[in-house]
Amino acid sequence: MSETVVPLPRGFSAHVANIGIKDATDDLVIVASDRLCQAAGMFTTSRFAGPSVVVSRDHLADGTSTAVVVISKNANVATGADGLADAHEVVERTAAIVGCSPSDVLIASTGVIGRRYPMDRVRAGLGRITTPFVTHDATAVATAIMTTDTHPKVASATCGAASVVGVAKGVGMIEPDMATLITMLFTDAAVEPQELQNIFRGVIARTFNCVSVDTDTSTSDTAIILANGAGGAVDLVEFEKAVESVALALTKMVARDGEGATKLLEVHVDRALDRSQAKFVAKSIVNSPLVKTAVHGADPNWGRVAMAVGKCSQYTDIEQDSVVIRFGDQELYPTQVDATALATLTQYLHGEDVVIHVSLNTGDAEATVWGCDLSDGYVRINADYTT
Repeated sequence: MSETVVPLPRGFSAHVANIGIKDATDDLVIVASDRLCQAAGMFTTSRFAGPSVVVSRDHLADGTSTAVVVISKNANVATGADGLADAHEVVERTAAIVGCSPSDVLIASTGVIGRRYPMDRVRAGLGRITTPFVTHDATAVATAIMTTDTHPKVASATCGAASVVGVAKGVGMIEPDMATLITMLFTDAAVEPQELQNIFRGVIARTFNCVSVDTDTSTSDTAIILANGAGGAVDLVEFEKAVESVALALTKMVARDGEGATKLLEVHVDRALDRSQAKFVAKSIVNSPLVKTAVHGADPNWGRVAMAVGKCSQYTDIEQDSVVIRFGDQELYPTQVDATALATLTQYLHGEDVVIHVSLNTGDAEATVWGCDLSDGYVRINADYTT
């Protein structure tokens, strides 16, 4: 069954190809604008950040960009000076193809750590590219950046005459501190640089920074947005809503497609002292292997949620007698439920979407995070990853 075509915003085009990084699937993407874009980005906080992150951070310092190149199935991380030189060469060759300065090209990579790009294949692949680019389908872009993803992740929204289109990849090694996975948003809205940066940071904080699959922070996390202005000025409030709509849809796709996952897990914590407390407790719940395995097994064991809240021991204002725990709409603590209610909950937990709702009663703040269940499939995928 073919995937739905989602067109890139006006002024953007792409080249998608296989250059033999690992297998016969597409593994190279260049998305370029026909004019200089305002740009913003956020990256991993890992001390093992890859050359792609190092280069892109530097190139985004002036808040502009024209193109982004992505190589999938090889992260080119922990490859020393040679790996950094390879990343610079990819950027320089991409700039020559697009017809812009190398400093206006961003780069992202994803895949196995500790291996340099196979530069002979990369050079040959880049050497075959001709312009103008003929691809305008964001789904093709999303497909080419996949590694262990089971399907491409694409979302779009409109804002006045402009559109926002986003793609993402990532199903494992996901517990971000700044951004997450590889996530690229493109828009033809005209937005001032500082406004774009502020809006993007706020959206990332509420979406991609609230997703977790396995508590592990990638070395290559990259989230960027390029705005080329071809669609004209937009209302900033409406623009932020459109960007958040796209980012939230992608966030949920990432969580639902977590390695070995069978269910999307949403944890909502409210009546917290502040957002920081709400998010910390919610992450404690969504990251708990005991909670995740209980959800996978459709076991309404609310005691595991109580454990995950209780281990947030730095928050001395959290009192167990004040906490309320719910699965879906059913309160489980402190209200006791009978066998019939537990049976109903078991049926609920067999569904594809599971919500855990905890009220701390320490204040009025709230936060929502997303993750997935933990299955034996996760172990199998990661046990065999490099082969």
